Amino acid sequence: MPVTEPSSRKLRPVLSAAAVCAATALTFSAAAPAQADETPKLREGGVPEALWNYVSSPGAVPGANDWSCRPSAEHPEPVVMLPGTFFNLGANFVKTAPRLKNAGYCVYALNYGHTPLSLGRVGGLGPNRESAAQLDAFVDKVLASTGSAKVNIIGHSLGGSVPMWWMKKMGGARKVDKYVGWAPSSHGTNLNGIADLGTELNLMGFLTHLSNVARFPGVIEQTNTSDYTREMWADGDTVPDGPRYTVVMTKYDTVVTPYATQALKGTDVDNVVLQDLCPTDRAGHMGLFNDDPTLQITMNALADGPSDFRPVCRDFGLQLL
Repeated sequence: MPVTEPSSRKLRPVLSAAAVCAATALTFSAAAPAQADETPKLREGGVPEALWNYVSSPGAVPGANDWSCRPSAEHPEPVVMLPGTFFNLGANFVKTAPRLKNAGYCVYALNYGHTPLSLGRVGGLGPNRESAAQLDAFVDKVLASTGSAKVNIIGHSLGGSVPMWWMKKMGGARKVDKYVGWAPSSHGTNLNGIADLGTELNLMGFLTHLSNVARFPGVIEQTNTSDYTREMWADGDTVPDGPRYTVVMTKYDTVVTPYATQALKGTDVDNVVLQDLCPTDRAGHMGLFNDDPTLQITMNALADGPSDFRPVCRDFGLQLL
């Protein structure tokens, strides 16, 4: 007489198969919301986007000025960026703003120093002290919007000098966690000796008067002999305590010269010469905006990364000025 298999034993394969199907379904259902909620990454721009934005989008760039952004525990301080002289945020930060946003930062950028000559596009022409006041108001707006106690600052050229005035002369240092300057003109420039020669020939007073009449004093104030530059450092050549400072310089800078004068002094300062880390990087003063090693150094500084950080030497910036 054949032995009848117990019904429970017959059900085991069926139950096992059902369990596998159920587990698979749960796995996919759990993964689906995460995929649906994933924010698409912003594409980083380059020179073509910068040229286009300069004219068509001077006040906006992907990744910046989202006033609904709330800082995360990983990145509690929002980032405020300032472009260089003659530039605007739409052009200057086509690469930086998307990368910061993709990394989880709340990102903001300010156009400053506009005059009637600016035509809504050319920044840094107005008096630099007034530009520092504009920065002060903008930072307060960012702090109020995000609920943060401090910001991080990224500034290119004059965009590095205006925050320095704000920190040294207006008490702004207490609102800053980290400062990153790309070829900052904080100590002024001799324009490859032109400013020094002009002073010796007593021509700088005439040029200063001309710049005030023509509405571009912010340009002349960046010379190393200007009243603005001298007053900035009249109380000492060190930066205020509190923030962590990083300066990125390039040996091929022909605008803020000598390039070594861009370096800062203080208790928590890291002065980086780009070619010491990437000898074949020939990015000029303007080229730092799309220079990937510069951006890698910036990201490391904002993240409190190691002081001996070495960027991957690729995607160099423009060899311009």
